Amino acid sequence: MNRRVRLALALALSGLLGGCGPVVDTDAPRGREEPFWQDEFDGPAGRRPAGRSWNTETGNRDAEGWGNNELQYYTDDPANSALDGTGHLLISARPAPAGSEFPCHTEDFCPWTSARLTTEGKAALTRGRVEVRAKLPTGTGLLPAVWMLGDNGIEWPGQGEIDICEVAGGEPRTVYGTAHGPTYFNEHGIGGSTTLPADASRAFHVYAVDKQPHRITWSVDGEPYFTLTPSRLPRARDWVFEQDMHLLLNVAVGGDWPGPPDASTPFPATMTVDYVRFYGAGRG
Repeated sequence: MNRRVRLALALALSGLLGGCGPVVDTDAPRGREEPFWQDEFDGPAGRRPAGRSWNTETGNRDAEGWGNNELQYYTDDPANSALDGTGHLLISARPAPAGSEFPCHTEDFCPWTSARLTTEGKAALTRGRVEVRAKLPTGTGLLPAVWMLGDNGIEWPGQGEIDICEVAGGEPRTVYGTAHGPTYFNEHGIGGSTTLPADASRAFHVYAVDKQPHRITWSVDGEPYFTLTPSRLPRARDWVFEQDMHLLLNVAVGGDWPGPPDASTPFPATMTVDYVRFYGAGRG
């Protein structure tokens, strides 16, 4: 039963009992502002994520393996991204269907399919906090990611990138948070990491970034683990995060990081997203 249904039932019961007291939505943030934009992923099983909130990017070869020599072809097929009917979004990497010929950058055809969703042009965070509650797939050759790109119209890496969380390949309990900009990108990105009590695929966690003027803080389940300020950059003037930034969700397979999957890699490999919430100021 999703959060909105639980709250509606509680309100109805309160009325039947003569209004015994206030009903509190226990899933709402306590002592904090309401989100200015959110998606709780309510809807029937098999429905694609709402077009008013999400774009679906497709392909592989034309994007040079998405800049990482990746092996998945992103599709708009519900098999790769759809609601589950119980308040979650599922993003699944799967073996490509038999006989399919999805063009790949590193080989003739991509052996896997997956999904890459963005809020570009629909919702963006200017200042404040983004929270994503999710379970992330783990296994050799998998790279699930929750991240942000700048809306300044500049070519990457000058565009600015904030990786809210990445769990790479054979490190199922390690969460990486990283920033990329004009003089610090790819392996020179600046960030930190934290360790989960169990594999990221075993439980939901709230992955978050608090983006304030000249300060970005990464956290998991409300516990900060890394803070970035201009003073930590190679050149302080290369701070590019005072702008609107949109959100991306994807599950990549293979590539330079984390390397190819093997026989131990579980498929389908599914990112299960409970909610996405933006607090503070922005567009949505």
